[in-house]
Amino acid sequence: MRSGLLLTALLAGGCAFAAVAPNRQSDVVETTKGPLKITPLYHGSVMLEFGGKIIHVDPWGQADYTGIPQADMVIISHSHADHMDPALLKTLRKEGSILVAPPAVTDTLNGTVGDTDAISNGEKMTFLGVEIEAVPMYNIKFGSGPGKPYHHKGIGNGYILTFGATRVYFSGDSECTPEMKELKNISIAFIAMNPPRTSPPAEAAVCAAAFHPKIAYPYHYRGQKTQEFADALKSTGIEVRQRKLEGE
Repeated sequence: MRSGLLLTALLAGGCAFAAVAPNRQSDVVETTKGPLKITPLYHGSVMLEFGGKIIHVDPWGQADYTGIPQADMVIISHSHADHMDPALLKTLRKEGSILVAPPAVTDTLNGTVGDTDAISNGEKMTFLGVEIEAVPMYNIKFGSGPGKPYHHKGIGNGYILTFGATRVYFSGDSECTPEMKELKNISIAFIAMNPPRTSPPAEAAVCAAAFHPKIAYPYHYRGQKTQEFADALKSTGIEVRQRKLEGE
């Protein structure tokens, strides 16, 4: 037990969760509203289970979704193909499921994968007992040329999902931005480190040290040395949980 969070590999005693493939490692976090199961799947794709509901964040069909349960809710950060996969969404969503995404995504999908709910930077929504807050996700210095960042401010979303008193942050494809450094009361953070689309590991660690989540997961790292991220945070008290993500 540390700072109100309990993490155990795979299943917490007495908790019934959907099964996942044996090569994928899950953690269970005890929140004030019950257990939250976290399963990193592939690249930027993460599955959450809370209150008997399945939430998929940025699901991408490059992963093997065989045996993975369908979504009660899908949350998408932006419209790049490794985050918005219409073909997968058609099979991953169950009837009546919720899809939350920025307007650039909902406009692109245009009803082809079912109903959607648009959310922009600074807005909040609550579904399935989970508060969803959209926060900025963008590039400062990386892009295809002057004034052409790979990710424009205000187009895509990072997210803070709140489960009871536990706040889980997903950076999406963001560099270390001033807004990220100013995040508050983050329990768990998924931080991308895949230059030139996002920050390299050392720079991602600077951001993590600034907003100081209790636990940090490197994700969306594409061959980067995540140990550099872990080493840079050794003296901060942040617990870094490295997971081997399929395809990374």
